Amino acid sequence: MKSYRSTLTTMKLIIFVCQLGLILRTEAQVPDACTVSETNRPPENTDISVSCGTQSIDLNIYLCPMYQASYNESLMVLNNQFNTPACLGTADWTAVPPVLKFRIPLNETVIAACGNSFKIMNDVGSGTFSDFSSIQSVNISGSVTSSDPSAGAITYRSQLLYKFSCYYPLQYLLNNTQVSVSGVNVAIRDNNGTFISTLSMQLYKDPLYQEPLTIPPTGLNLKTKIYVSVKATNLTQRFNVLLDRCYATTSPYPTLTTYYDLFVGCTRDPQTKVELNGASQKAQFSFEAFRFVEHKDIIVSTFYLHCTTRLCEVSTCSSLLPVCPSKRKRREVQDVPTNATVTSPAIYVGKQNSAQKSDSSYSSPVVAVIICIVILTIVIVAMTIYLLFYVRLGKPLIH
Repeated sequence: MKSYRSTLTTMKLIIFVCQLGLILRTEAQVPDACTVSETNRPPENTDISVSCGTQSIDLNIYLCPMYQASYNESLMVLNNQFNTPACLGTADWTAVPPVLKFRIPLNETVIAACGNSFKIMNDVGSGTFSDFSSIQSVNISGSVTSSDPSAGAITYRSQLLYKFSCYYPLQYLLNNTQVSVSGVNVAIRDNNGTFISTLSMQLYKDPLYQEPLTIPPTGLNLKTKIYVSVKATNLTQRFNVLLDRCYATTSPYPTLTTYYDLFVGCTRDPQTKVELNGASQKAQFSFEAFRFVEHKDIIVSTFYLHCTTRLCEVSTCSSLLPVCPSKRKRREVQDVPTNATVTSPAIYVGKQNSAQKSDSSYSSPVVAVIICIVILTIVIVAMTIYLLFYVRLGKPLIH
């Protein structure tokens, strides 16, 4: 009987230990992928990485520290928006180490639905933009928070809070460099938090902006109309394109080179016409081909087009447009300050236009023949007049 009781007690103890182990495993819920991961540790401030892209903000947060803190992916959400599925992350257990991913598209619907902050900030222009009293930037921020499932009045779980922020400047320098036919997209720098990769510049030959301008090696004729379009693609509808300034230089780089302004605010070259600006995701203007005076001794004058471009929040674009007429004096040709640039086509202009060529279309031999004919005609006419004069007087021609 005593042996039976001892065996029963031992079995109860074993069952109790097994149940305790199950309880502890249920509480921790540590997946197998975390048992071999170096991130199987308590949470740290470095557990989140942020990528500020042109179309979305991507967050990656280590999963294993969440399980160490007695949470899981279903208990982590953007800005406490647990009732919105779009605000929940996606667990990626194939990644090394495993991560919880959040993708926040840069459109008004998702940003507002998940409670993220979207702030437009105004600053005084400096450096390349020192001529402008106000330049804009946008800051998008938020947090990923944990939800404690504890039902009682107390908890032993620590709160997890991951904050993120992306800062995007909204003003850029688009640089038009050497290609022969049309514009090219500018460099992509997603990791730096910039929208510049969405911007491109294109040259056209027609006022409908449909036929790309082809520039021959011999250059365009003087006063050829050039139509320029700067547009944004794959960009959130919250922003329009606004050109603050466009100018031409004799070098592909705006460093230590002379330049000529096509327009700066209200001040513009007489042949330049700004047709669309700040009202949509493209800006358009036109100007006539010209030559730099310093190129007077070369047949083809080559110059490069640059545009200081900003993205303006739709509701504020009208307030950023210049109020004309402006009393601002036109800039003299001088040095352009250094600035990081991106590039697209060179513009070649020939030494003579087509009208000038038609005036000098005769070759030298042809001109010589014409002159000889004219001289011979004059001699014949003179001799005829002389003969008629002496015959009328009745004088013999030979004495």
